[in-house]
Amino acid sequence: MEDPHIHWGMTDEQLATEPLVYRADLFRGQVVLVSGGGGGFGRAMAYVLTRLGADVAICGRRAERLERTAAGIRTHLGREVLCLPMTIRDPEQVAASIAAVIGKFGRLDLLVNNAGGQFPQPAIDYSVKGWNAVIDTNLNGTWHMMQHAARHWREHNSPGTIVNIVAGVERGMPQIAHSCAARAGVIYLSKSVAVEWAPLGIRVNCLAAGAIASDGLDSYEPTVAEDFRVSNPMLRLGDVLDIAQGVVYLAAASGRYITGEVLHIDGGRQMWGDDWPGGIPEHFRRDRGP
Repeated sequence: MEDPHIHWGMTDEQLATEPLVYRADLFRGQVVLVSGGGGGFGRAMAYVLTRLGADVAICGRRAERLERTAAGIRTHLGREVLCLPMTIRDPEQVAASIAAVIGKFGRLDLLVNNAGGQFPQPAIDYSVKGWNAVIDTNLNGTWHMMQHAARHWREHNSPGTIVNIVAGVERGMPQIAHSCAARAGVIYLSKSVAVEWAPLGIRVNCLAAGAIASDGLDSYEPTVAEDFRVSNPMLRLGDVLDIAQGVVYLAAASGRYITGEVLHIDGGRQMWGDDWPGGIPEHFRRDRGP
């Protein structure tokens, strides 16, 4: 079942058939929970991890989007996906969702914190409600997921892996300062607990995604979305498989000696380029003349 609203992302058939660089049984016997699994990066991760043999659970606020992802995987891959409608902003719902994964599959090996959201707006105009919503989702929600998973692994004396999807915040992020603040919090939270939790056999890393062709771009004006193509020295967008396979790299044995790190998949954007989610304001445009 294809989503008619997806224009920038990949179709179910593409996600099910595009070649991957990993062997097909890499995650066989492992259980993965992906938040924000109803679209964009999370949808691609669900496909890729299922293709690599994992038992996959996806969670998110909108049940219909989760079911759409599950239906596509069922149709194209012949596998079932556990759908958990919930919000990561509620610690009780987080605890119940992780318990549901354990109850269904008996274990949890990998948590991918992909859920999040923001809106472009000059920071001076943020409302208290808007600021709190972005911080609560991107920072607090990610933390609730991390802590509940880590407590499970500690209780059962079993190793685990966490990959947090963030953004390249080193140069700031004009017009989404609230998200920049939250993502920076996640990055340094991850670095901190990567040290604390290493004795428990838990690895924690971040993946900073750049300008990626996904359905997330559908919310922007076409001209703004096109501007993202020149926000990096490679002068193109990445795709959702770049992000999903980056998660695999960090989570599989290829990343077994990596913790507390940030993997940038952004075409070099963190070193060079303009990235204005709401479009470059007139004052800053290079082409506006003298």
